[in-house]
Parts: sequence; structure tokens; C-alpha cells
Amino acid sequence: MSRARDITAAIKQKIDKIIFNSLPDQDKVNEVQLLYDMMRDYPNRSGKGLRPTQCVLYCEAFGGVEEHALRTAAALELFQNWIVIHDDIEDGSYLRRGKPTLHCEYGIPLAINAGDALAGRMWEMLLSNEDELGEVKTLRLLRLFLNMLHRTTSGQHIELSWVENQKWELSPEDYMNMCRNKTAYYTCVVPAIAGATIAGFNGDFDEQIESVGLELGVAFQIRDDILNLVGDVAKYGKEIGGDIYEGKRTLMLIHCLREASETDKAELLRVMSKPRDEKTEDDAARVMELFEKYDSIGYAREYAREMANAAKEGFEKLSFPGPLEAVEDLKVLIDYMVDRDC
Repeated sequence: MSRARDITAAIKQKIDKIIFNSLPDQDKVNEVQLLYDMMRDYPNRSGKGLRPTQCVLYCEAFGGVEEHALRTAAALELFQNWIVIHDDIEDGSYLRRGKPTLHCEYGIPLAINAGDALAGRMWEMLLSNEDELGEVKTLRLLRLFLNMLHRTTSGQHIELSWVENQKWELSPEDYMNMCRNKTAYYTCVVPAIAGATIAGFNGDFDEQIESVGLELGVAFQIRDDILNLVGDVAKYGKEIGGDIYEGKRTLMLIHCLREASETDKAELLRVMSKPRDEKTEDDAARVMELFEKYDSIGYAREYAREMANAAKEGFEKLSFPGPLEAVEDLKVLIDYMVDRDC
């Protein structure tokens, strides 16, 4: 774990420098100054930097130069920051990286606007690649990011629709499909393809990389869902049990609903169907009791382990022309992403 953190910290330090040099800092108008402060808020918090690190390492593993990948990696980090501002609003989340969410501090309208402003800086960052990477690669990266946005928002829409429409009869495959779009594509697929593109590979390995990334990304999300229930808030940085209060259709919940007795299923649905502000700590504790009774967390752990193993097997089949060190660092990162405690 410590080696993975060292790898991500070294790259994130370079990424953060690019990001903060690109974000506006000072303005004479107080309202605009507040906007600039809000734009810097989430990037200033201690994110893990997993997406930009993958982008840089894949670029190197495919024979590219780290420096050429840094701006695209920074754009990935900006994407993560503006999309979670909106995600926190849509989910009604209270904590992000150990601090109150932006909309809780400043209100929903200002938070939405700050997210929009960060999104604009992301596109600007991508366009700034043109001088170094050329027009063709820059356009490929722009198209890749557009597809990432389409996939992420479609996955988010699926999950939000389940909550909005009180849909509970779901299968593990329904969950997988949502995760592949909402989380896996932007967390693992795009960083890898972006790195390969920068290194000069034009679609040769996209299908193989996508398969590895989708499996790894789903394992990553399941691990995140588990940490939401049993993690240490000081390490995890988000509200423990937040998925229960928000009514999220996690793999644990889907499993428990399928395995529970009719009586337990009715009770689980009664609790989970309550609006967030009506759920109590006792309600959350009762859901956890049912998860433990039917070993739903154990089921999710095993599911994530199988997905992670499939991703590792697929990764081993990829042929990398770049230095072995970058490939080994990617292996360390993959293990960390599915075994992490934060």
C-alpha cells in the first residue's frame, strides 16, 4: 500500500502544480473571488490521484514520455473534481474528502456554477495539448473525454432513476452495467486509453484496455461501496453509511433483497424507502444487521475479488513496449485500487 501511495503522490504533486497554475486565483470583485475560491476547494482537498497516475503510467508503459501526459492527466483530475461537485448535490451527500461538501458550505446554486466553471477549465486544459501533442492527438483526446462524459452521465442517470422511481428489483448485472458507465469508464478505461494515445497507439489496444478497465473499475466501485459501510471516516473521507441514507442500490443491498426472507425483505424495503432526512441511526444499524445476517458484504467482497482477478489476468495479456518499471508500477496501483482502506 505504501508503495502505491508513493507512486500516486509523486505524480499528483506534478499534476496539482499544473492545475493550480491554470486556475484563476485573484479578482477585485468579491463575488468572482468567491467563485475562484470555490473552484480551488475540491482540488485542494487530499484526493488520491488514481486517475491521473494511471494516465501517466500507461503513457510510459506504451513507450511515451511522462511530460507529454501531464496536462491530460491534470484534465482527468479536473473532471473528477467538477463531476463530484454535481454528484454530491444529486446524492445529497454531506462529506467529501473529510470536509463538508461544497453545496453544504455555499448552497446548491453556487456549487453548481463552480462545477460548471471547473468543467470549462478542463476543456481548456485539453486544448492546451495542441502545441505539444499536435492537432490529431489533441482531437482524439477531446473525443475520448466527450465519450467519457456521455458514459458517466448515463450511468449516473441510471442510478438516480432507480432512487427517483423507487426501483428495487435489480440484478447484479444491472448494478454492473450502471458501474461500468458511471465509474469504471472514467476511473480506469479513459486514463489508460488516454495514456496509450499520447504515447502514439491509435486504437490498437483499445478493446483489450477497455475490458481490463471495466473489470477493474467495477471492482474499485464495489470496494468503495464496502468502505462506505465499514470504513474509517478519517481515512475514507466520506460519510460512513451514506449509501444507506441516500438509498443507493449497492451490490450488498441487491444481494440482501434477493436472499432475505419475505419478512426481512419487507423490513429492508421499509427502511430503505424512507427519504434521507427521515432515516435514523437505528434504521442504518438495522440495515447493517441484515447485511451481516445474509453475508451480503462477504458476497460483495468475493464479487469484487473475482472482477479484480479478471482485470489482472487481462492486464498480463497486454503487450507493453515501454519500460518494465512503469508496468510494475501499474500492477502495484491495480492491487491498491481493489484492496485499499480509504
